[in-house]
Amino acid sequence: MIRAVIFDWGGTLTPWHGDIDYEREWLGYAQAWGVPNPHEMVGRIVTAGQAAWARAREQHTSASVESILRDAGVDPTDARHEAGLAAHLAFWDEHTYTDPLVRPMWERLRDMDIRIGVLSNTIWSREHHRGIFERDGVLDLIDGDVYSSEIPWAKPHPDAFRAAADAVGVAPEHCAYVGDRPFEDVHGSKQVGMKAILVPHSDIPREQQVPVEVEPDAVVQTIDEVADHVERWR
Repeated sequence: MIRAVIFDWGGTLTPWHGDIDYEREWLGYAQAWGVPNPHEMVGRIVTAGQAAWARAREQHTSASVESILRDAGVDPTDARHEAGLAAHLAFWDEHTYTDPLVRPMWERLRDMDIRIGVLSNTIWSREHHRGIFERDGVLDLIDGDVYSSEIPWAKPHPDAFRAAADAVGVAPEHCAYVGDRPFEDVHGSKQVGMKAILVPHSDIPREQQVPVEVEPDAVVQTIDEVADHVERWR
């Protein structure tokens, strides 16, 4: 019996956005510091960020904005950090909007007495993500949410999925997980006994792909189809 459905965020609850300019991502941050050569600071931050995401894929450990900055030799306790972070988040704002199909699909799940959760590999804070959900009018439907930036592990580590199951108050074997990545989302969730639903539309860069032989329990072409599968399994 499925009693909860837990969702990935980027590429699942939000449409996939490729071709991100990772130097532009951090340029506003560096410019807020007023350093003589902002591009040099950007280079250090981008390198540290790439290393952090590589560790997530290979060692399944988490990172945060602050840990990446420290690795890049930037002090996140400096007074200039707040303005820099605001510029960094503003760069991403247009890529964060929730798929309009999410709220009616979540309402349908709620009508089936299904709890709703979120588990995301992210460097951003809980507060920022919850602010996004509030802006888009769906925060009230979330029963539990976990962000890798606040725990030691990143997907596909089993403990990340167990933390998400704990957050919604449902045993992993009674959860389904929805995501766009075969390795992090399908492989990761099935390790702990969850059913896995794949949203196969993200054009994941080759360097971020991890080969894995695993089959999802269902594949959906639009996010609203998730409720159809849950109803059938019930």
